[in-house]
Amino acid sequence: MNLFSRPHASRRTPTAPPRPTVAPAATPTSAPVLLDPALAALTGEWIIDPAHSRIGFSVRHAMVTTVRGAFAEYQSRLYFDGRDPSRSRAEIVLSTGSVDTGVEQRDAHLVGRDFLDASTYPRMRFQSSAVRLKSPDVYVMTGDLTIKNTTRPVDLELTYIGNVTDPFGYERVGFDGTTTINRMDWGLSYNSRLAEGGAMVSETVRLQFDIAAIRATPNGS
Repeated sequence: MNLFSRPHASRRTPTAPPRPTVAPAATPTSAPVLLDPALAALTGEWIIDPAHSRIGFSVRHAMVTTVRGAFAEYQSRLYFDGRDPSRSRAEIVLSTGSVDTGVEQRDAHLVGRDFLDASTYPRMRFQSSAVRLKSPDVYVMTGDLTIKNTTRPVDLELTYIGNVTDPFGYERVGFDGTTTINRMDWGLSYNSRLAEGGAMVSETVRLQFDIAAIRATPNGS
């Protein structure tokens, strides 16, 4: 035996104590949006009152101002379900030749071939495909917008304003709605450029629906 050789003590790396197991925090879930029970009484067929409604648009002009217009002639069919918003539906058909911006020369340009081409495409249409409740007074209506035979989906956000029975006995309900589209997607591609490099007419158009609807009678009269 070699008296000068000594066994080396083994060096152990201290082991950390096991860490306590912590359950992962629960992912918060958004509370369901609750319907106002009073809305159930509004379930039924409605029609837009043209005298107290506006279906319009706004668009930037020359990058420094906003031009606003509306469609004076349209037909509508609406069904509102206050118990189950997903069953609500709407269809609005507008006369493209009825556009009114307050300037006759501009209106003539809009109904011409550069834009709506009303002589070839006399109607534009919105038809809903789905409705969901976003908040107690706000609905998102998804639907198909058809302009110049091009149909594309849009999301229309509608805010419930209220309901009332007027002095003539008509039950009325109000909604404000808006959505933004790119007119190029529907073939409204006319444009001229400014010397500064911008567009004379913005490609972005905001559609606005200020709706006052009257409950339809059972026989549709």
